[in-house]
This record gives sequence, C-alpha cells and structure tokens, in this order.
Amino acid sequence: MAHFAKLGKGNIVEKVESVSNEIATTEAAGVAFLHNFYKKNDHWVQTSYNGNIRKNYAGVGYTYDRIRDAFIPPKEFKSWTLNETTCLWESPIARPDDGKNYEWNEQNQQWDLVEQQ
Repeated sequence: MAHFAKLGKGNIVEKVESVSNEIATTEAAGVAFLHNFYKKNDHWVQTSYNGNIRKNYAGVGYTYDRIRDAFIPPKEFKSWTLNETTCLWESPIARPDDGKNYEWNEQNQQWDLVEQQ
C-alpha cells in the first residue's frame, strides 16, 4: 500500500489515506486517484512508513515542510530543537539509554525516571 497525507492550512496533515500499489504506481497517480475518489482537488503528498521519502511517516497534526521535503511531528516541548537530518525534535540533553522509562520534565530541563507500578 502507498500512503498519502492530506494537507490543510499551514501544510498541517489532516488525514492519511492508503491507496493500492496497483493504483498508486507513482505519486501523481495516487494523488489523481484521491482527487477522483473524494471529488475534490485537495493537496495530497505521499508518505512512507519506512521513511524512504520525506523523512518521517506523516501523522495527523504533523507539518509538511516543503523546503526540507519532510514531515515534521508537532513540537512537544518549547526547549526542544529540530534535528535537521532526521526532522525530529530533540531534547537539550540526551535521554538516558539504560532501558528504563523516562519522561521529559520541561520545567527542570531533565529526564525524570518513571517508576513502574
């Protein structure tokens, strides 16, 4: 299956649809199918689960950046910055890599250990 993101105002993803590979032999063919199916000329952009195109798989609320030709997830925290290579948001300090569960504490600018119950 090929996947396409419908873009709304500000290039924000409103919906992601699947189209058969037999129909979506190219991005243009997939977009034409969606235009015909919905009887509207909405703006559709192809996305990919494996990140082969446009860096990240599009999700509702993601932004399509035309200059980077990438889908960028919503920014979760004010302190995070965009990694220009992956087009993902990164915390100011690396998350501990010890197999434990952490959540970001924006107020203290640190990763807090989440206790398992």
